[in-house]
Amino acid sequence: MQLEQEIHHSGKFVNLELLARQVVEGFISGLHKSPFHGYSSEFAEHKVYNPGESTRHIDWKLFAKTDKLFTRRYEEETNLRCHLILDNSASMHFPEKRVQSLSNLNKIGFSVLASACLMQILKKQRDSVGLSIYSDAYEYYAPEKGGDRHRRMLLHVLEETLSRPVGNKSTATYTYLHQIAEKMKRRSLIFFFSDMFQEEVEEEKLFEALRHLKYNKHELVLFHVLDREKEFSFNFGEEPHRFTDVESGEKIDLYADNVRDSYLQEVNTYFSRLKLKCAQYGIKYVQADTNENFEKILLTYLVERQKFV
Repeated sequence: MQLEQEIHHSGKFVNLELLARQVVEGFISGLHKSPFHGYSSEFAEHKVYNPGESTRHIDWKLFAKTDKLFTRRYEEETNLRCHLILDNSASMHFPEKRVQSLSNLNKIGFSVLASACLMQILKKQRDSVGLSIYSDAYEYYAPEKGGDRHRRMLLHVLEETLSRPVGNKSTATYTYLHQIAEKMKRRSLIFFFSDMFQEEVEEEKLFEALRHLKYNKHELVLFHVLDREKEFSFNFGEEPHRFTDVESGEKIDLYADNVRDSYLQEVNTYFSRLKLKCAQYGIKYVQADTNENFEKILLTYLVERQKFV
């Protein structure tokens, strides 16, 4: 049984766009002081010069300051198509949050804000972005486009996702990943946010669907979203808790301490298998703890973008 505390629905952010902008601006400022210093010059105005490209647009003044080669970017350039996929199944709404904030996120809240932050960076890079959301149905699809109107529409959809009621329904993730893969004809960088909770018998089907997403030379990054303290370490204190299977609605009362050892063994085995499969299929696996900041998400984007273009 997949154990989750009982959930109903999540609250929205007060201002998702503003919060994403603040996170990204803080991240970019931090790049100046980090080993990733060179990346900070990429945003909006420049991109890293790749050997073999024309030297016509190299910014020599910036070279004099940084000793790195960058070329100027122009409005009409679009170097990247990015597609965001959000798992909006019932388990992603754990734990229940009345209001979401930077320091108080559940899994879907973390995924929504991370997506909004990626969209903010993509805007600065003048790259195009698309979005797919699924739960027990394929809820939303938008192809990769640029433009502020398109981005604001996607932000609105992300915000609405948080407040949508969540029922105890099973989610065949592999079904919707296959459908998304069929829609994506042009090579894209795909970011997939999911807690990867599946019935064991469906595990192989899920991996086949992930392989399908790689089919047209897409690059796929799996952000494995979890509340590490509770879902990995199973730290629920010494009090008894009522747990609910989010798919069947079945409830069980127990002390977490009594099942922790066997739970940890099962979870470790599954996580190891998941990482191995991702490595075999050329999928970038990134564990995303909802209790951490967004630096890992944004750095992953920068590294993967460099390899992609």
